[in-house]
Amino acid sequence: MSSPSKRREMDLMKLMMSDYKVEMINDGMQEFYVEFHGPKDSPYQGGLWRIRVELPDAYPYKSPSIGFVNKIYHPNVDEMSGSVCLDVINQTWSPMFDLVNVFEVFLPQLLLYPNPSDPLNGEAAALMMRDKAAYEQRVKEYCQKYAKPEDIGAATEEKSSDEELSDEEDYASSDEAVPGHPDP
Repeated sequence: MSSPSKRREMDLMKLMMSDYKVEMINDGMQEFYVEFHGPKDSPYQGGLWRIRVELPDAYPYKSPSIGFVNKIYHPNVDEMSGSVCLDVINQTWSPMFDLVNVFEVFLPQLLLYPNPSDPLNGEAAALMMRDKAAYEQRVKEYCQKYAKPEDIGAATEEKSSDEELSDEEDYASSDEAVPGHPDP
């Protein structure tokens, strides 16, 4: 039987080999960011979030801690901290799940089927129960405002992929343009 650290390593490698972009936070394998796209056929479609994942020492026997780095409007996600309601994760978590399950099943299910009766964002829960159309409109506004590729780049100090750089930034930060005099 494999040890939790070997399992952590295996799950992380599996996640990296899937279609998810993973960025390690430290040298260890316990904290990292993952790019997550909003599920199709939902008000979150087209949104792109940076998810912070923290694996406890007891992983996979204990569920990972998951939080949205850029803002999302959802009853079960704290708007300020981005943390996902732990009850939701812990109720469904089993050591049989792995990190790919989190991003292919758990998070899409959470966004597709919010639980307004156990909210971390009371305003989102109340709006969802009172006026679903207005709730979905607010979700879409948040997606347009906070969940674009440039928003997940702005959430960190360094840009780690070519996708996060726009053409304008490429020209502005060109090494050739810095020293010397402009060409006539």
